[in-house]
Amino acid sequence: MEPVLQVEGLVVDFGEVRAVDGFDLSVAAGTSVALVGRNGAGKSTTMRVLGGVLPPTAGRVVVAGTDAAADPSAVRAKVGYCPDVGGLIPRATPWEHLQLAARLRGMAPGWEDRARDLLDRFELSEAADRITAGFSHGMGRRMSVVLATFHEPRVLLLDEPFDGVDPLGVDATLQVVRELRSTGTAVLVSTHLLHLAVEACEEAVVLKRGRVVGASPAAELVGEAGRERYRTLIS
Repeated sequence: MEPVLQVEGLVVDFGEVRAVDGFDLSVAAGTSVALVGRNGAGKSTTMRVLGGVLPPTAGRVVVAGTDAAADPSAVRAKVGYCPDVGGLIPRATPWEHLQLAARLRGMAPGWEDRARDLLDRFELSEAADRITAGFSHGMGRRMSVVLATFHEPRVLLLDEPFDGVDPLGVDATLQVVRELRSTGTAVLVSTHLLHLAVEACEEAVVLKRGRVVGASPAAELVGEAGRERYRTLIS
């Protein structure tokens, strides 16, 4: 299958610090890949480049046929991106966030039904008219996932979507990932929570200091043998 997301030789430098060093990745429609590794491994930096938020220093990133360096705005239109931090307007309510997203993305009339469904599934309906400045960390994470999945994107990028989220929120995220994959969305999940990476994705790519140090079916990282292999890779 032709990849929906293709990354070749990605390099990202911040001054003299190399955050990502020669990263390669290919994700086909309807498949899911987890980026796993310790804090500082380069996962979030990679996700920002793939989402069209941060320009690469070198390498090539193509998202649904669009070169991220040449046209980052077009890339942002094709992806659903849940950043690791932030992403919400503090003085806006969840419903206002969804109204704005629907308008900016030119969503067809009737988007309100999907918006209400997502708010309900992520247990945010009662907070739909509260400003997000007062949200807990877990509520903010859930709302970021709602916004990333709202428009049913070609490519879904979830950066630490499970951080501080309760089990019901985790289940809602896993379910919406399965649903989008079934319609052909390519999914990339970044997380330091190995057991959830395995549950959310088919493949796992292990990063250490900006480099890929391992890649395998996610199922190979389960059990004590899998965890020991992972610890060896990141140590």
